[in-house]
Amino acid sequence: MDEIEIKNDKANAESPAENSVANTAAQAQADAVVGVGADGAAIADAAVASEGAAQEETYKEMSPLRLVLRRFFRSKLSIIGLVMIIFLFVFSFLGPVIYRQWGEGEVDETPTLTVVTQTFTYRDENGEIVTVYEQLVHESPYNEYASPSKDHLLGTDDKGMDVFVRLMYGGRISLLIGFIVVILETLIGIILGGIAGYFGGWVDQVIMRIVDIFNCIPTLPILLIASAVIDSWQLEADQRIYVLMVIITIFSWSGIARLVRGQILSLREQEYITATEVMGLPTWRKIFKHLIPNVMPQLIVSMTLGLGSVIMYESTLSYLGLGVQFPKAAWGSMISLVNNAGVLEYHPNVWLPAGVMILIAVLGFNFVGDGLRDAMDPKARK
Repeated sequence: MDEIEIKNDKANAESPAENSVANTAAQAQADAVVGVGADGAAIADAAVASEGAAQEETYKEMSPLRLVLRRFFRSKLSIIGLVMIIFLFVFSFLGPVIYRQWGEGEVDETPTLTVVTQTFTYRDENGEIVTVYEQLVHESPYNEYASPSKDHLLGTDDKGMDVFVRLMYGGRISLLIGFIVVILETLIGIILGGIAGYFGGWVDQVIMRIVDIFNCIPTLPILLIASAVIDSWQLEADQRIYVLMVIITIFSWSGIARLVRGQILSLREQEYITATEVMGLPTWRKIFKHLIPNVMPQLIVSMTLGLGSVIMYESTLSYLGLGVQFPKAAWGSMISLVNNAGVLEYHPNVWLPAGVMILIAVLGFNFVGDGLRDAMDPKARK
């Protein structure tokens, strides 16, 4: 019993020292763990801070224009439409500079002899079937309705002119008419719509009633009547193009004016407009410096979508013989050569390329307009 008690006393005497050593080791280990944790937390905080700084830097560099372009180029249809438009401009404006073999009004004066064979079958009095072959020989002093070849890539028309060259020059006229008309109608719509939306009252009533009158007018029949009146004036081809632009502009500005007026009615109640009134800025500056720029995204989309419609109007008038006149070429006037079943059936190279160009132009501008509308939509999720 005494030995056991002595051993226990020794154990008790040694345990405080061992316990202190163990406690010291445990404390050191804990401190090391805490140190490691602190360093890890510091590293994590540094990583989060750097990531936040990078995000903040990325956010600052992403301008509204860049955001719109990124959304625009994400759409495949927008890219396709842009490629179509670039192709049309390169083909129409650079094509005649590169391909100079024929001029716009140059005639291939190579004499041609055309033989057309027709077959007639009938039954005679004896009941036998008789077949009659008829050959029509037509001699022309110029190379008319030639098939596509190395001299004429798309053949020639009824006057012996190169279809490929006239297709390029026709694209120039059609695209220029479209762009000039859209710019003119947009300017008129901005001025009248901005005045009506900002002032309101009787000014708004007068301008909007004029807009309603133009909206009620059937555009295409009026354009046909106006073009027929211009035709009676016997103007030159260049002068007729300018008058045609003015006529289409007069009957196309009302939609832009209504769009601008509706946007300004909502924008003029904003706080920054109140601030401009407190600052004493002139009215013209409030409208054209602070209100109109906020309407530009909608106007750009409207202009892009309107280009296709203007090209269709011009092509329709030219097809009916009331638009661009000879010797100038336009896509619509080239399609108007389909004046008989023979040209429609046997010479598709004369009219089909112009129809394809009109299709590409309208689809291209519509695709780009749809892409811009989606890209400029602030509620877009993509």
